[in-house]
Amino acid sequence: MATDRADGDRESDGDVDGDGCNIALLEGAEEFKASCAKEMALLDLMEKTGYNMVQENGQRKYGGPPPGWEGPPPPRGCEVFVGKIPRDMYEDELVPLFETAGRMYEFRLMMEFSGENRGYAFVMYTNREAAQRAIQMLDNHEIRPGKFIGVCVSLDNCRLFIGSIPKDKRKDEIMEEMKQVTDGVVDVIVYPSSTDKTRNRGFAFVEYESHKAAAMARRKLIPGTFQLWGQTIQVDWAEPEKDVDEEVMQRVRVLYVRNLMLNTTEETLHLEFSCFKPGCVERVKKLTDYAFIHYRTREDAVTALGLMNGAQIDGARVEVTLAKPAAIKDGSIAGRRYNSRGYLGNTAAAGGDGGNRTFFLHRSNGGMMGGVGNGYSPLRALQTRPGGPFYDGAGDDPDRCVFPLFPGTQLSPTSLQALKQSQIASAVNLLDFYCSKNFWSQPEYHLYSTPGQDGKLLLLYKVSIPSTRSTYMPDKLCVLLDDAKELAAQTTLWNLDCRRQVVYMSMLAESFI
Repeated sequence: MATDRADGDRESDGDVDGDGCNIALLEGAEEFKASCAKEMALLDLMEKTGYNMVQENGQRKYGGPPPGWEGPPPPRGCEVFVGKIPRDMYEDELVPLFETAGRMYEFRLMMEFSGENRGYAFVMYTNREAAQRAIQMLDNHEIRPGKFIGVCVSLDNCRLFIGSIPKDKRKDEIMEEMKQVTDGVVDVIVYPSSTDKTRNRGFAFVEYESHKAAAMARRKLIPGTFQLWGQTIQVDWAEPEKDVDEEVMQRVRVLYVRNLMLNTTEETLHLEFSCFKPGCVERVKKLTDYAFIHYRTREDAVTALGLMNGAQIDGARVEVTLAKPAAIKDGSIAGRRYNSRGYLGNTAAAGGDGGNRTFFLHRSNGGMMGGVGNGYSPLRALQTRPGGPFYDGAGDDPDRCVFPLFPGTQLSPTSLQALKQSQIASAVNLLDFYCSKNFWSQPEYHLYSTPGQDGKLLLLYKVSIPSTRSTYMPDKLCVLLDDAKELAAQTTLWNLDCRRQVVYMSMLAESFI
């Protein structure tokens, strides 16, 4: 009897084991079928479009170049970053979607070892117009019920920041050393000290022939143990210069001048940059060792660029380029906020190629200088270079900072009269300061509007100063309320003949064109 029970138990156990094996086999078969279905879908896509597909270095590349493509790859600005992609979605679904914006050069999907994607991809189109169209059409697109993707511009970064280099090294020495330790170096950008032009500032930017070459160099140098000339260097991605629309740049009439001596005055610059045509310079603003020269016409600015680039001023050889309107970037595609993955919303994406496309270099230990922090952090993002050619009026002014408020700090009520004029950075506040200084009543702002061609409401403020019985009105309309008020205050200040009191605040893009 006992034997029979034991045999029965064994038979029962055998049945359970058999059922478990069958379930495992069924699950394996389903996974196999799903995997085959994915492969068949990808093969069908390649056969239909004629594009090739290869997987390497944690990414699967579709195309690059596409069938029949001749010539070099598309220029910068043709690639977009795609974030928050469902992990089980692949090229057979993504490629047809992104082809609706234009012809693709290549599609790169970041992949895990498990076979799932990493949640983000890069799509390069054959032209910039298609890339911009993809952003307009597909950013925040609901790709699956409740699942929205993010699409934004992606720029290849080919430049590294190298910090903590000896200050007595020249450009050619740094170039030679970097070529010995890394491949693909095409240029080295070194900034001389503002007090001694024979010494550098302790850092440099190294330009590589491609993003891949820069990434490989960074991988080699990043551990922190690599030394140049016996010193441990700091390595990070530099912020790439933001592209400004070519049509906008064709209207720019402001020059950016760098490598100036600290003792060079605005009056000297005004004379030097207008010597070929007296009266052509409208105004000059110098900040430390760089300056912005505003011309009355675009033609004069271009003429001065050709004449003055490389000229000697007070013993320093200056570099001159066209300034780039900083105000443009906030309203453009490049004005989005990016994190190290290229898109703020893609927190799930990690590793891979996305981490190599840093747009802003924020360093808590002293910023781009690579030195020890000094207790405050600039309010705005660091630029590609100190005092870069993007003009937003603030410059690299150490007063545009925030300081910690410690417990127990004593605070006292303060009036406008107690301030220095240099502490006021907006035209609205500067006008209040000016009226207060002259014992006038405060200015009154009267809001007006008119419909624009595209249906947007365009705004304008008229400013009245009761004490002087005068009114002022700008000759331009704005979309944003704050811009309209700032422009009205600027117009009033200029009409009050206090131009020198306008501290080059964040002017509108029209001040460049």
